[in-house]
Amino acid sequence: MAVMVTRPYARAFENYALAHPDVFCLSADLTSSCEIDGFRDRHPDRFMSLGMAEQNMMSFAGGLGMAGYRPFLHSFGVFLYRRPYDQLIASVAYPRRKVRLMGFLPGITTPGGMTHQAIEDISVMRSIPNMTILETGDATEVESICHAADSIDGPVYCRVLRGLVPRLFTTPIKVGEMRELACGTDVLVVTAGITTEEAMRARDVLEPRGVSIRHLHLNTIKPFNAEALLDHMNATRYGVITMENHVTEGGLGSLVAEIIAEAGVGKRLLRLGLRDTFAHGGSRPYLMRFYGLDAFSLVRGIESVMQQELGITEDNLNTARQEAVHSKAKAEGL
Repeated sequence: MAVMVTRPYARAFENYALAHPDVFCLSADLTSSCEIDGFRDRHPDRFMSLGMAEQNMMSFAGGLGMAGYRPFLHSFGVFLYRRPYDQLIASVAYPRRKVRLMGFLPGITTPGGMTHQAIEDISVMRSIPNMTILETGDATEVESICHAADSIDGPVYCRVLRGLVPRLFTTPIKVGEMRELACGTDVLVVTAGITTEEAMRARDVLEPRGVSIRHLHLNTIKPFNAEALLDHMNATRYGVITMENHVTEGGLGSLVAEIIAEAGVGKRLLRLGLRDTFAHGGSRPYLMRFYGLDAFSLVRGIESVMQQELGITEDNLNTARQEAVHSKAKAEGL
């Protein structure tokens, strides 16, 4: 079981902002929900809440960027691209402002349903010129996300985990570099965000049964190193499986499909994700199981790609990590 870290973003952002005086903190009435309430209380001169007015916040951030500041916008991911899309394009992306969009509650990490679940954000942001996309998968990546995002000469959208976050890695994010977590030769598994922990659970039962998994964890979705991915594909025998906390259209699975098609690679691709559906409310383990994003779903996917029955049941897997919907680590259940 991974070590759990409480509110890693809160400490990481405050430490980073204090070391960089040009960083300015913006909130859209979700200050405690995005773990910046402590920063607000201790550094009010570096903080501003613009209320439930994300369009205005986006335009204001563009102005701060033009004036030489590096604004970090904090809100739930859905409110950083659905409501203020026009302002995002005109005030931030088109002029390449150094605006850092810190989007919390990616995908089904919230039971809040359609209004709060950012399930198509990667597909939207991938289509915007000049936009970089980063995604955190553990506490170490959350702790290093501010430095990674602020190293980009232009706008950045980040999918950020909050509350109790597992520590899976020991090294920080390196923009543009994927993590090679296993170097097997049968099936290539490509994951990002919360699906990586599930893939690691699956590997724990697959590898002792002789299934050789090559596992890549992505924290940089755009720009992407296609040549490195092709090298990993060519090193595996059966095919590729992507697993993402996102719809299968336009996200990680589509990214890999585009690379396969353009390179003419003759490998099978299986995409695990939300398939043309909005997610309903529920706990994270329940939603991941229901929508086929958990370790057991990956095992079944590997059986399909390899065209073999491995005889693995859900009882063979380590117990899924449970997280309380309401806890001291989160301001509210959403």
